[in-house]
Amino acid sequence: MAVALDLSAEEALSRFVTHMRDERRLSPKTVDAYLSDLSAFFAFLRDHLGGPVTLGAVARLEARDVRAYLARRRSGPDPLSARSLSRQVSSIRAFVRFAVRRLGVKADGLNDLRTPRFARSKPRPVSPAAARELIEAASDQTVTPWIAARDAALITLLYGAGLRISEALSLTGADLPLGEAIRVTGKGGKARVVPVLKAARDAVADYENKCPYALDGEQPVFRGARGGPLNPRQAQRLMQNLRGQLGLPDSATPHALRHAFATHLLAGGGDLRTIQELLGHASLSTTQVYAEIDAAGLMSVYDRAHPRARKA
Repeated sequence: MAVALDLSAEEALSRFVTHMRDERRLSPKTVDAYLSDLSAFFAFLRDHLGGPVTLGAVARLEARDVRAYLARRRSGPDPLSARSLSRQVSSIRAFVRFAVRRLGVKADGLNDLRTPRFARSKPRPVSPAAARELIEAASDQTVTPWIAARDAALITLLYGAGLRISEALSLTGADLPLGEAIRVTGKGGKARVVPVLKAARDAVADYENKCPYALDGEQPVFRGARGGPLNPRQAQRLMQNLRGQLGLPDSATPHALRHAFATHLLAGGGDLRTIQELLGHASLSTTQVYAEIDAAGLMSVYDRAHPRARKA
């Protein structure tokens, strides 16, 4: 493979973005994050190296050059957190891997590049009682009956199936009536099959019967008051209003219902591999964080299930 070392960093970045968008089919937000991170890195390199940034210049980089960039971002006027710095390194490494595999460059100087460590925040799920209260409060709202049914159906589905809000809002009339399982497309265009509890199926069916708009074809299932697609901000505002009524903490967000789905399954004896598949996590390490949330619950399952566990 001929190596175009004089290829500009901008052109190489354009090819990288095309690869991520069209071949790997990453979400637009993820692609935009890569573009933002790498554009900032290349802007730094123009000053750091004192000239245009080419593929050859990237190939000659060493880990200390990236560390200099991280130091600048850590101490600048708008300093980045350790988590954000870690994402910067991940973006740079992804670009370098692409350049090596697709553009034929050698970048041995970056072999020792390490990702900064950061304390991973633990998910903050709502309790089972709070989940029930949220569903009941949504159903009892003194608003248009079909909107109350919609809100109850959305919350029940988020909690009962562990969906991301974007996944729930992407459901269309073609998915109705909901069966015992639905096929959803998550991050990176990865599809998975998720079981749907009868309570969630019933809640969505009740909403479907009351909704004044036709929920068929490729039209979205969840609609706004004027018939347009319900957007994530409206769902977040719904949770904000409900948690205010119920005195729940600010952490009671739509995503907290997904956390609750995973945590309550795990506490009930579910295994991590199955929960990983249900959530659509690419890595088991992402799912393992739920094992740290309810250690007492897990020990209770152990005491009930393990043949060598001490019995009371």
